[in-house]
Amino acid sequence: MSDSMPVFDGPPEPANQPTGQPTGQPTGARRVPVQTVVLQQPRESLFGRLGKWLFLPLGLCVMAIIGLSAQYQSYFNEPTGPQEKYHSLSKTSLDKIAIISVTGAILEGNDFAKQQIDRVKKDNRVRGVVLRVNSPGGTVTYSDYLLHHLRELVKAKEAELGEGRFPVVVSMGSVCASGGYYIAMAAGDTEDAIFAEPTTWTGSIGVIIPHYDMSGLAGLARVEDDSITSGPLKQMGSPTKKMTEREREVFQELVDESFRGFKDVVLSGRPEFRTDPERLEKVTTGQVFTAGQALDYGLVDKIGFVEAAVDRAAELAGIDPEEVRCVKYEKPPSVFDGLVGASAAGGFGSSDRGGGGRGSLGLSGLIELSTPRAYYLYSLVPTLLSTAR
Repeated sequence: MSDSMPVFDGPPEPANQPTGQPTGQPTGARRVPVQTVVLQQPRESLFGRLGKWLFLPLGLCVMAIIGLSAQYQSYFNEPTGPQEKYHSLSKTSLDKIAIISVTGAILEGNDFAKQQIDRVKKDNRVRGVVLRVNSPGGTVTYSDYLLHHLRELVKAKEAELGEGRFPVVVSMGSVCASGGYYIAMAAGDTEDAIFAEPTTWTGSIGVIIPHYDMSGLAGLARVEDDSITSGPLKQMGSPTKKMTEREREVFQELVDESFRGFKDVVLSGRPEFRTDPERLEKVTTGQVFTAGQALDYGLVDKIGFVEAAVDRAAELAGIDPEEVRCVKYEKPPSVFDGLVGASAAGGFGSSDRGGGGRGSLGLSGLIELSTPRAYYLYSLVPTLLSTAR
């Protein structure tokens, strides 16, 4: 047999066969290793043949769990803040005019207005503000708080713009009175910067400390106030007893001091009153004025709607209205809003999602309800819900 021919040596020797034992093969024949063919079976997927169809519902479940987790966390954490929405003008421009809404009673705890101010301060694309005020007023402290932060916003933005000016233009809604007019002075002494709608009521420049004497009613019920105090003025203002002359004097001093501060704020925003003190005295009697009267007395500059105020803000910022986008801010919707439609239906203290109410009858709602308003209305049903705006 030729050396080039392969030789089949047969099965290998048993492992326990002694060395040198004859195997029946010719001595010196070369052994060829046996070749083994392995057929690999196709690998099954993790979930079998239908596994790929399980990924879709699995992914949907994961997304649903993430969404529910986010809602769960938001229940315990602070709200995400105002949501920016397109209002008018250019839809593609990066530069913005922002509408900051102050709606309803101005009270501590109704912080949506402050959240809007903070949002504008962080947005370097905002070139001017329209302050939309629809409020009967509120506490002295919180009115001054909002005015302070509006002025700080202007300072921060003008420092950011360098030589540029950051205008604040006011747009008054149905009512812009007392504390509402107070914060409207954020417009400063800018020319033609305060707009009132044709049906706006404004003014009511003054200070009040509400007090009710219910001592007669308590007497009918044979109820006596037997409080123990550390001093004669500790219980001043109590509705269960008549106010003494000394108590009235102290309250009047508080009102007068706050009133002087209100006048100073009006002078800072209406410079024409600085040279005419008598004119200032005529508009600071606490009277409410119509838009036309307010224009005649110098409390407002123009009669016009919010669109006119937006155009004026763009003009003062040196921007073509066709090249700027006007935005507004809304509160993020809550689960309650989605279930009962509180925002759409309106309610006490509710308004264009910029107000403080969520359709609940709280202190803000009671103040809204007790605010005198004129209606074009033919109805036998009392007007118990504030108009949806």
